[in-house]
Amino acid sequence: MTITIYHNRSCGTSRNVLTLIREAGHEPIIIDYMKTPPSREEMLALLIAMDMPPSALLRMKEPLYATLALDNPTLSDRALLDAMVEHPQLIERPIVVSEKGVRLCRPKEKVLEIL
Repeated sequence: MTITIYHNRSCGTSRNVLTLIREAGHEPIIIDYMKTPPSREEMLALLIAMDMPPSALLRMKEPLYATLALDNPTLSDRALLDAMVEHPQLIERPIVVSEKGVRLCRPKEKVLEIL
């Protein structure tokens, strides 16, 4: 089974999810999304696969969230998606893709649903 993790090695949850994947016997494709951010089309596909609006994938504790006033209820999904593509640090992590589905793995045990 092919597994891909959109990973940020500075994030404890992301590191823990990577460990769970490996403990389950898989070596995933690791995308350091801070160095190689997903394109707009890739982000949209991930959101659709998770049945999640862009607002649910934003890191609200990220200082840039407040700086860009992303809590403004008049912002469209398109504007939020554009902000995530331009500033990948705003993307909640980790996102894991497998043949069984796509999940935002918070809490870390969510990854077990798709292994």
